[in-house]
Amino acid sequence: MENIYLYIVILLSLLAIGDLIVGVSNDAVNFLNSAIGSKAISFRKIMIFASLGIALGALFSSGMMEVARKGIFNPGAFNFEEIIFIFMAVMMTDILLLDFFNTLGMPTSTTVSIVFELLGAAVVMSLIKIFSNSGNLMELSTYINTDKATQIILGILLSVFIAFTIGAVVQWISRALLTHDFLKKSNSINALFGGISLAAISNFILIKGIKGTPYAGIEYDFLSGQTINTFLEANALLVNLSSLLFWYLFSYILMKGFKVDIYKLIIGVGTFALALAFAGNDLVNFIGVPVAAYQSYDAWVASGMAANEFSMSVLSNKVPTPTLFLLGSGLIMVLTLWFSSKAKKVVKTSLDLSDQNHIKERFRPNFLSRILVRFFVGLNHYFSNLFPSYVSKKISVSFESSADRSAVKDINTPSFDTLRASINLTVAAILISIATSLKLPLSTTYVTFMVTMGTSLADRAWGSDSAVYRVAGVINVIGGWFFTALSAFLVCGGIVYLIHLGGFTAILIILSVILLLISRNFINHRRETQEREEERKLLSVQGYSYREIIEESSRNISNVIGDTYKIYAFIIKGLSQNDLKTLSIAKKNTEELYAEVNDLKNGIYYFLKRIKETNIPASRFYISLLGIMSDLIEDLIYISNLSHRHINNHHSPLKLKQIEDLNEIFESLSSVFKEGIEAFNLKFSDKEFNDVLIQKQQNLELLNQKIDDQITRTDKETSPKNTALYFNILIRTKDLILHKFDLVEEFYQVSKKVKS
Repeated sequence: MENIYLYIVILLSLLAIGDLIVGVSNDAVNFLNSAIGSKAISFRKIMIFASLGIALGALFSSGMMEVARKGIFNPGAFNFEEIIFIFMAVMMTDILLLDFFNTLGMPTSTTVSIVFELLGAAVVMSLIKIFSNSGNLMELSTYINTDKATQIILGILLSVFIAFTIGAVVQWISRALLTHDFLKKSNSINALFGGISLAAISNFILIKGIKGTPYAGIEYDFLSGQTINTFLEANALLVNLSSLLFWYLFSYILMKGFKVDIYKLIIGVGTFALALAFAGNDLVNFIGVPVAAYQSYDAWVASGMAANEFSMSVLSNKVPTPTLFLLGSGLIMVLTLWFSSKAKKVVKTSLDLSDQNHIKERFRPNFLSRILVRFFVGLNHYFSNLFPSYVSKKISVSFESSADRSAVKDINTPSFDTLRASINLTVAAILISIATSLKLPLSTTYVTFMVTMGTSLADRAWGSDSAVYRVAGVINVIGGWFFTALSAFLVCGGIVYLIHLGGFTAILIILSVILLLISRNFINHRRETQEREEERKLLSVQGYSYREIIEESSRNISNVIGDTYKIYAFIIKGLSQNDLKTLSIAKKNTEELYAEVNDLKNGIYYFLKRIKETNIPASRFYISLLGIMSDLIEDLIYISNLSHRHINNHHSPLKLKQIEDLNEIFESLSSVFKEGIEAFNLKFSDKEFNDVLIQKQQNLELLNQKIDDQITRTDKETSPKNTALYFNILIRTKDLILHKFDLVEEFYQVSKKVKS
């Protein structure tokens, strides 16, 4: 029997490694988004700062491990067998839940997940014990630390609101005073900002770093026999003022004497500080439970008692975590930070929601986002009217940037400037420091994310064209946070109940299912990443002159015709074989093609701003082509959706004669499509274009003949759905051909002018 519990401890150790990987992938957004978004320093340097912070923070986290032992439940109320089952359920749930959010690219809180997993497992195990004895639910308070759980929930709600509000206020004041030309301000002003930021971050490092280590409790002679904690608490005002003065002078000297950009320094130090805090505070979320399980196993083996008789009151005592465990965990976290593609995906979500440029919005607006935007727009108008017009105008000028935000963002464009990045890091550091010093429960993910969203709002990154999308994204992320808490509680409670019923066999079965799900997520994510890397943009226009636009339009039209041909082939094949899977592929490909054309249509504004000269003919030609391409693809969407719906609803398949007619039409169209592609690839070949245009009447006559044939056959038809499908396909195919030839003729006429 002892071997079973040893195997469980070994499994917990392996799960801890997996949990470290998925945990770092999720929480990297906490300390990377500001540095990556501002592009103030190279990615390599960002990773070095973050890696140093993680490595140091891991060594400082020993004192935080008590949360897993006794923070949520009373360990003395459970025996070893019950505790080890609770810990196993917690780790399995945690790795599954975090991997799920990482796959979605949504940041969530590892603190909240581990707390509610511990709470859910402990509550279910407590109920099992209660109902097996007295059945009095009032006894639950003897097992669960209800005060702590309530405090954590309130901390979650308050941290979301407070972080967003303070981030917005500080950003608004800073921008109003420093403007977008903050780098041109005097050294004394920028040094003051640098002094405040660096003092706040250094104070944050002291509280989250040194105060969390065993060294903080040692009495030192140079502090007159006081401990570091005692000294910092007794001289808080003096320490803060001295720190502010020191960092102000330090910043001024660097700027004046060495021409250092103080904002880049703040971003580097702030990234290090938040990475240190993440490792020092959140490492307990990943290895706290396995370490507690290992120490519980050691105590149980030494006792010589039965597993279901040995009380776990030993966990109430403070036990130091072995340094080797901390070093190993730090190494895994650093390696994950460098190599995890999911970490980059989670960071991208935060950056997209705070980007000051025009980007392709990831989230769709919803009812709540529209209501909130409408409310705050009205509120802004109300407060604006309270100020005299000259004051409002002066404030608005401070928020105007010399950078062209209307330009299309490229890969090297920062998501926001270094001032906002510095405020993100500084405000997050201050809030986490205050909460830690007051011993308030806090999620670093919630604070850093909501500060970033607050500064984005105040900095007018959420304009009239993007606000509803960005607010919808924030609502989705916050909704995901509450889903984390609820699902962690319920899933972990369910797992611990199954383990109680099935023991080690249940553990192996559940673990197999979880590993299967995670493997599937990994394979899907890897495939998506590879497809993204290999994906070439089907449609794009980068040219500036009339001729460049003509040439690129030729390639775009060729691609559209080629894809239309492939999709139409899928539709005919799917209808011929009554195959829903093939029609689903056609439907998906059509939607992707339409989305690309739609992106070009939505980008007309940027296209017109980008061309070197005001060229009315080129612009009119480009806009006309987009309209025709859109009509062409809408025909294809109609045919694919209609065909998919018909087969999906299990209506009568097409008759053999109808299938033969469609295949004949497809064969006739094949030569048109292929010659059309060749014509556009050869760009200005008169012969190729004439060959294509000659076939127009032949194809239309063939379609009219097939329509007439079906009219003749209608008397013998027995399925109205079948007949309607066939007629609609023929009619829309006719429209598709007309639009295709419109595309050819439009381009042909313009290309002749350019050639002449």
